[in-house]
Amino acid sequence: MNTLLEFLPIVVFFAVYKYVGGLEAVYPATLAAIVTALITAAYTWWRTRHIARRQLVMLGVLVVLGGLTLALQDPRYIKLKPTIVSWLTAVIFLGSQYIGDKPLIERAMSGSLSAPAFAWRRLNLAWVGFFTLIGGLNLYVAHAYSTDTWVDFKVFGVLGMTLAFSVLQAFYLMRYDDSAADTPRDN
Repeated sequence: MNTLLEFLPIVVFFAVYKYVGGLEAVYPATLAAIVTALITAAYTWWRTRHIARRQLVMLGVLVVLGGLTLALQDPRYIKLKPTIVSWLTAVIFLGSQYIGDKPLIERAMSGSLSAPAFAWRRLNLAWVGFFTLIGGLNLYVAHAYSTDTWVDFKVFGVLGMTLAFSVLQAFYLMRYDDSAADTPRDN
């Protein structure tokens, strides 16, 4: 449920941007994304009395950069948000290689899969590379193409690349997961 709530501001941004259309569409779309993110954070707090750090960071970056976009009437600020979030995530993944007993990807997935420590570390570094690449691609598309193209890339390109990378990750981990081999199979 929380993952779906994290994507809601992006979906609302996209829907408002496409509905309004034109060069000025980024401003109502940005405002709608900020309001949606604030509502989802309030809903999460009301439901659980807790808001995850990731959600708070994403909300903070959106409010600051979205606020600058609206105040200065300059879409460059909101276009930086995916890069900043991606690069912050890459830094967190990289830091988890050296802080704590397990890399972040292992902490997130080891409950459902088993793999040797070196496999988790490689995969964690692969996510560092992926988030770094996504952040760089966002900068490139934001500066080299129109806002329309950037919005489509942000929604469909990044989502598609993330899904593809996740599938590749699953195949990589399946090579090492022996938990399925421990269960009896019906023949």
